[in-house]
Amino acid sequence: MAKLTVRELDVRGKRVFVRVDYNVPMEEKDGQMAINDVTRIKETLPTLELLIENGARIILAAHLGRPNAR
Repeated sequence: MAKLTVRELDVRGKRVFVRVDYNVPMEEKDGQMAINDVTRIKETLPTLELLIENGARIILAAHLGRPNAR
């Protein structure tokens, strides 16, 4: 069975849950955390824009950082 791509889905009026990898490199500047590289965020934009243009309501799921190892 062939896998569907996001371009082949009928998403009009549907909520679409999208797992994104926004675990981006950060550093502290002036007491605030700042993103060093926005590449991962920018790379998701075409997919998110396609979903919105096709009438989807998107829900993004992401995490930041690594879980504490114990």
